[in-house]
Amino acid sequence: MKLRIALGQRIRHQVFMSLRLKALSVHFLTATGAVFAMLAMLAAVQEQWDMMWLWLVIAFAVDGVDGPLARRYDVHTNAPEYDGVLMDLIIDYLTYVFIPAYALFKSDLLPGWTGWIAIIVITFFGVVYFADTRMKTTDYSFSGFPGCFNMVVLVFFAVQPNYYIILALVVLLSVAMFLPLKFVHPVRTERWRAVTLPVSAIWVALAGWSAWNTFDPMSWAGWGLVAASLYLSLAGIAQQAIHGPDG
Repeated sequence: MKLRIALGQRIRHQVFMSLRLKALSVHFLTATGAVFAMLAMLAAVQEQWDMMWLWLVIAFAVDGVDGPLARRYDVHTNAPEYDGVLMDLIIDYLTYVFIPAYALFKSDLLPGWTGWIAIIVITFFGVVYFADTRMKTTDYSFSGFPGCFNMVVLVFFAVQPNYYIILALVVLLSVAMFLPLKFVHPVRTERWRAVTLPVSAIWVALAGWSAWNTFDPMSWAGWGLVAASLYLSLAGIAQQAIHGPDG
């Protein structure tokens, strides 16, 4: 009897240690985003925009998979000493807001005073939004534009619109962060996920392709990015219009 109890305890301990190792591995996967952010920043300082965006696309892909893995291995229970949510927010601010804002400022996309307005608006309102405890809705969508300026600025690099259009969109999206509008989470929002997940994967693939080809303005990938971005931007608002704010 004692042998059976001891054997059961040993098995439970081994299972717990296995889950703990997997949970810690998820935290470490999330932490690689900080490394990719640094590599992207180093490339940005040297104005190697294609390399900067390749590192940011990799960081975006990691951000897309670490959340589901964190929930699968229950990191809050199995590795509670590290706050994965806080780690994710720090990295997201760097890769979604700070570095893209710097790239927009230093590139030729926004000349003179327009660049100053953009970089101040993006970084200031971005950090306020990331600290907002109301950013998630009951269906795990985002309340307000989720500060994904990495996606927005990458499309600017790919399509290279007029700088007044860029500035207007930057200001509009910064205001939209604090409006009662829903924006889908590509992974967690269940409604239309069968469409949203493939569109998100296509966006990542097109973003990587565009950066690899140094943002050739004649490339079809740029307009594919525009189409995918429009869906991801408007899907939540469409759901809100059809099903109501809590639908």
